[in-house]
Amino acid sequence: MLPPRVSSPPSPRLSPSAAPARSAEQHCLRLLAASSTPTSLLQSVAFLLKSGLHANPLVLTRLFAASASAAPALLEPLVAALLVPSVPLDAFLVNTLIRAHATSPIPSVRVRAAAFFPLMLRGAVVPNKFTFPFLLKACAALPGSPAFGLQAHASSLKFGFATDQYVSNTLIHMYSCFGGGFLGDARNVFDRMRKESAVTWSAMIGGYVRGGLSSDAVELFREMQANGVRADEVTVIGVLAAATDLGALELARWVRRFVEREGIGKSVTLCNALIDTLAKCGDVDGAVAVFEGMQQRSVVSWTSVIDALAMEGRGKEAVRVFEDMKVAGVPPDDVAFIGVLTACSHAGMVDEGCGYFDSMRVEYGIEPKIEHYGCMVDMFGRAGMVERAMEFVRTMPIQPNPVIWRSLVSACRAHGRLELGESITRSLIHEYPAHEANYVMLSNVFALTQRWKEKSEIRREMSKRGIKKVPGCSIVELDGEVHEFIAGDESHPQYKDIYRMVEEMARELRRVGHIAATSEVLLDLDEEDKEGSLHWHSEKLAIAFSLLRTPPGTQVRVVKNLRVCSDCHAAIKCISQVYRREIVVRDRSRFHRFKDGSCSCKDFW
Repeated sequence: MLPPRVSSPPSPRLSPSAAPARSAEQHCLRLLAASSTPTSLLQSVAFLLKSGLHANPLVLTRLFAASASAAPALLEPLVAALLVPSVPLDAFLVNTLIRAHATSPIPSVRVRAAAFFPLMLRGAVVPNKFTFPFLLKACAALPGSPAFGLQAHASSLKFGFATDQYVSNTLIHMYSCFGGGFLGDARNVFDRMRKESAVTWSAMIGGYVRGGLSSDAVELFREMQANGVRADEVTVIGVLAAATDLGALELARWVRRFVEREGIGKSVTLCNALIDTLAKCGDVDGAVAVFEGMQQRSVVSWTSVIDALAMEGRGKEAVRVFEDMKVAGVPPDDVAFIGVLTACSHAGMVDEGCGYFDSMRVEYGIEPKIEHYGCMVDMFGRAGMVERAMEFVRTMPIQPNPVIWRSLVSACRAHGRLELGESITRSLIHEYPAHEANYVMLSNVFALTQRWKEKSEIRREMSKRGIKKVPGCSIVELDGEVHEFIAGDESHPQYKDIYRMVEEMARELRRVGHIAATSEVLLDLDEEDKEGSLHWHSEKLAIAFSLLRTPPGTQVRVVKNLRVCSDCHAAIKCISQVYRREIVVRDRSRFHRFKDGSCSCKDFW
């Protein structure tokens, strides 16, 4: 007997009213997928409203995602108009809202991203593992408000996603964005994770760099290699950023060889990072070589090389690269113009700089920003055209900022216009009473005119306001190790030998006729004590250490966090001649290449 036939269930049929709705939904989704401009997006919105799809979660999800990429300025108005209480929420929709806001180019939109997570919880929508990476990234971007991030971390623990690899990586990123005080939290997350992925190591390396702990970033990279985890492009860019911060040229060169040896793809972004690092560590020719070897170049590539040449005072070469960029069909942007104006400023090419400044509007329709005006004031000041610089500032269409005024003060000081410099500095102190640089500049003006009483009053005022001068710090890299020196510091293991070497250098300088520029010492001491205090400036300690530890003829490289003072600049010129060394010093504004008693800056910096 045959078993009874089991009939298949009938295929579900859409009701007559559901079929058109389904068709409208699919058509709207296709329109949204093709929306690449604000106009096409608004056409899709019109169809959405006409078809009654304003409460469809899937359609709204695609709409907000499309707005984030095609029309960021429309995202907030669309959310305000369409995300009403009657819309049924799901995790896909809320995740999209968080991500769309977190990745927006508009700052006021980005800060709203984290606000959608409480909405999710109030709507009884359970987050999934995709929610927290978006949410934590949004929290990382909130300025000065770690509370949201801490709450988000607690929620990830509550819902069981804190150990997810992607969530943990984003937690590291978030805590490192909160600043140095939270780097320990980032490291705690890192230490509890499986460390099989380069993404995890890169997140922590990047966190250390952002927190100013570049030496720790380099040490972690070495640990990553010892654990056999292969570095990727993001890792390398993080290590290059650490090398830049430390001024570690040998590390930068090693990373360049490492990229070649490991076969890491040399993308435009990676090559740009290599150019920037090599240049800022003092190997401008190496940076140019990387640039010349690139098959594809972006405007950032060109600008990085222009900046590199400008920092070394090779203005004519920088201008030539700028012209080559135009010939190659790459239109210069506002950043490129900052580079070429800086090059003209450092090289004393006033006429050329004025021509480029005028061409911004005339040829390229670029409205000069405060940085471009600052370059022009610096250029006139360096060239000794103090009156022209003042007139330029008076006729600027935008309000000059403190940086421009301080640039004018530097020009006044360099060219003997001390009365004008004092007047400007007093105005700066009146308007910006909390900025230490203004007090230091006025103090130095008083020192140059030997007005010790007024100088002491400035120091007392700084102390009264709790304002402290940033201490000078110099860094030297030797045999893969970074050594840090602070003026008068005795923490280095070889400090006794270093100080003896500094005293020897002082004797040698006196022997060849060098006289310390004691007028700018920031304490009212007698001449002998003033000269002594100058001996212990951080760059001299770093140079003494390098002379002790390297063979004769070896190039000495120093990175300093502040501008090199006048006495140290004059002294290092003599040291380069007496000890027959080329000495390269990177201060906060440029490179100084000392050789045979002269400097590449031509004594104007």
